[in-house]
Amino acid sequence: LLTSDDLPASTSQKFGNAATSLAANPDATTVNIEDPGETPKHQPGPPRGSGREEDDELLGNDDSDKTELLAGQKKSSPFWTFEYYQTFFDVDTYQVFDRIKGSLLPIPGKNFVRLYIRSNPDLYGPFWICATLVFAIAISGNLSNFLIHLGEKTYHYVPEFQKVSIAATIIYAYAWLVPLALWGFLMWRNSKVMNIVSYSFLEIVCVYGYSLFIYIPTAILWIIPQKAVRWILVMIALGISGSVLSMTFWPAVREDNRRVALATIVTIVLLHMLLSVGCLAYFFDAPEMDHLPTATATLNQTVAAAKSS
Repeated sequence: LLTSDDLPASTSQKFGNAATSLAANPDATTVNIEDPGETPKHQPGPPRGSGREEDDELLGNDDSDKTELLAGQKKSSPFWTFEYYQTFFDVDTYQVFDRIKGSLLPIPGKNFVRLYIRSNPDLYGPFWICATLVFAIAISGNLSNFLIHLGEKTYHYVPEFQKVSIAATIIYAYAWLVPLALWGFLMWRNSKVMNIVSYSFLEIVCVYGYSLFIYIPTAILWIIPQKAVRWILVMIALGISGSVLSMTFWPAVREDNRRVALATIVTIVLLHMLLSVGCLAYFFDAPEMDHLPTATATLNQTVAAAKSS
């Protein structure tokens, strides 16, 4: 074995300085030169903090779990304060566009709520989608009525502003009352049959609100004065939005009785069909009341002429 006497003076001085420095600073980094055949007894591992951060990224922390599982119950402010409702509109443009795209292109096997809504349910998108749809239906209905009777000498165009209030009542009642009834029904069935998938009231409102976006371009195209084209458009819109609703709510009822589950989905689709067909029939295919007196007078003249002959 080598001793300090066998080493050169400079080398011995270096070892002495290293020992002194290590004693002064125990946390300093040192290099251990060991025999190649000897197995190291202890290897320092990575800091525990970095591993915990990686686990949080992969598994999610407590905040992400609360957002995932309690999307509709994470509000801490009282409901009568402005801060409580402000959180419902805390959404950016990218999220709104992404959810609109998801409602226009439903993917089989993908849950719309889990894919787009659950991370941050909002009321901003549904509110403005419904408002835009109200004006689209009212304005398109007036323009359609004008174009159909364009060129008739006896026709005098009168704007029907009452269609705006009627459309607003229909659209907003559907977008709020139907989700409320569905949420209550799902809560009642969950008390009887434990379903794996459950939705909050805010998530259901989001689904219904975004599913109505397809009717905005459809209502604009309803200006075309061809009944066949209108019915084709309404069937396409109904197929897209109806598939979003059925694929979203089927996982919430499939664990229930088979008849109850099917009846629930059929009722959801039928109510959606009633909305679309009702708007088309009332705002675009309704008989013109201002022409009824003229038609009645013409009919009376025809009958009188027939009797006199």
